[in-house]
Amino acid sequence: MRVLILGGDGYLGWPTAMAFASRGHDVTVIDNYLRRKIAVETGSEALLPNPELFKRADIFHSISGHRIRVEIGDCTDYGMLSAIFKDLRPEAVVHYAEQPSAPYSMINYDCARKTLNNNINTTFNLIWAVMEHAPECHIIKLGTMGEYGTPNIDIEEGWIEIERNGRKETFLYPRQAGSLYHTTKVLDTDLLWFYVRTYGIRVTDLMQGPVYGVSTEEAELDERLFPNFHYDDIFGTVVNRFLVQAVAGVPLTVYGKGEQIRGYININDTIQCVELVMKNPPKKGELRIFNQFTEKFSVNEIAEKISRVGNQMKLNVKIMSIENPRKEKEEHYYNVRHDGLLKLSLKPAYMTDEVLRGMMSKVIKYKNRIDIGKIMPRVSWRAA
Repeated sequence: MRVLILGGDGYLGWPTAMAFASRGHDVTVIDNYLRRKIAVETGSEALLPNPELFKRADIFHSISGHRIRVEIGDCTDYGMLSAIFKDLRPEAVVHYAEQPSAPYSMINYDCARKTLNNNINTTFNLIWAVMEHAPECHIIKLGTMGEYGTPNIDIEEGWIEIERNGRKETFLYPRQAGSLYHTTKVLDTDLLWFYVRTYGIRVTDLMQGPVYGVSTEEAELDERLFPNFHYDDIFGTVVNRFLVQAVAGVPLTVYGKGEQIRGYININDTIQCVELVMKNPPKKGELRIFNQFTEKFSVNEIAEKISRVGNQMKLNVKIMSIENPRKEKEEHYYNVRHDGLLKLSLKPAYMTDEVLRGMMSKVIKYKNRIDIGKIMPRVSWRAA
């Protein structure tokens, strides 16, 4: 298939590009290096040095024989995005091109504005590029489980049937995001649903839980192909942060009571999920939603798992509770339906001790690059 990946330089975008190229797809990636720039601005650089896209693509081609076409451009520029769509006419487009950090979106006005403008304008431009140049194209958008929040009822897979006064209707499940970043994802979903029902485009929206993982199958060919693995408080997900803290001898920082429950997914399973939905597209005029995670844990459970494995590896891992910088429920009900991707034959990679040990061993190789000054929370949800 002709596949266009927006945000192809990202933690998920680059591994997806390599995986799809290896499977014989014609892959083009677009990125404007926004994530790299704001990581530098906030002192949140990745653990490993990652070459820029042209160099990465050259390395990958020289080792694997597979090509990835690279375009450097800003997806909020409709002229640029439209021209690429007109030339490529993709059959599927994977939308990762959003500012991906909840803490970053909560730093100040400028960070909030950048998040809102980038995320909403990119999604809006993508919709119009598809309608004008590739109306059969399947949009695969990475959403987030954070759109739902933590309601005191079961979370359905995207949709909920409501009966009132003897009548029934199916609606998008109510959203109540906990950060501006997550709110932009809610707005994405509403935009896509409007254009699906009005103009008949086809969309899969993947409500993904926090992702963890250091590497993927293709990245193992050369360390310069590794994903941009972040461990800081702004761009690092909790599992990746804890892995680095365990190696660095920094107590695992549990926010508040640590009973916050989320659904988690291995980076390799993210790629598997995206490929499964690409191979099994929705009908025209359908917004299909999957809740994309494989296991759910509380923060305390994750800390205990990583602590146990780290101590087996003689790392002397400790756990420390700190004041929660976020505004969130620290104890809550969390029961989520997520069987749609399993029905498409997802084969999960679970967070076993062996998996954690393998990730920790990789981090140990780069221990000298860890900057412990990036670990403690620097962003508060509370007004000054």
